[in-house]
Amino acid sequence: MDLGLKDKRAAIAASSAGLGRSAAKALAGEGCRIVMCGRDADRIEAAAAEVGHGAVGLVADVGTPDGATDFVMQATERLGGLDVLVTNAGGPPPGTFATTPVDAYAEALDLNLTSVVAMCKAAVPAMQAQGWGRVVAITSISVRQPIANLILSNTARAGVTGFLKTLAREVAGDGVTVNSIQPGYHETARLTAAMGHDLEQVAAEVPAGTIGDPDDFGRVIAFLCSTSAAYITGAALPVDGGVYSGLQ
Repeated sequence: MDLGLKDKRAAIAASSAGLGRSAAKALAGEGCRIVMCGRDADRIEAAAAEVGHGAVGLVADVGTPDGATDFVMQATERLGGLDVLVTNAGGPPPGTFATTPVDAYAEALDLNLTSVVAMCKAAVPAMQAQGWGRVVAITSISVRQPIANLILSNTARAGVTGFLKTLAREVAGDGVTVNSIQPGYHETARLTAAMGHDLEQVAAEVPAGTIGDPDDFGRVIAFLCSTSAAYITGAALPVDGGVYSGLQ
């Protein structure tokens, strides 16, 4: 299936590893010209080389609004414009209501909410002007089903989902779609580091019976960026092997 992405210009945030890198691989494989970013020069250069297809790796920290804006501006300059934006960032530290101080919320909101707003502010107006654009945000299944001991992430990602839905409705008439994908448990270095030898137990708790393949996740992102997905906007799609148990 031709996704109609050949020569589209894409910026993928926080893509030196994990789901961000998988998104970059999928989009590059569909013919996109891509710019990736990470905080460590060696890691992002290695990731860009692995992705191939002329991928460019930039050093940028998208965990702050200024860093997020700078990444989009650099990517736009390198590519001569932008058609696709994939927002992504690491998660804030764990904690509960009782253990998390009020001061910790501001940094978490910058990391997972305000930085996404900043990237969209830097990218979307030009997409509107050209009459075509795709924004896909990597969030978390915690938006639908809060995860214990992750109160900061649960709070910030729920907020960004509200922002993205609002933005989607405002720019839909300009040919720009805005969607988010909510990953569950996928086989990334972060999950392995967190769960270690308990991965089999985690997989047993997933209705699909297995941990997700990051490359499959990347291909879902590529589809949402495709010409065929032009009528999908404002969606928040769980990609979790059935972990989420609610009806909506």
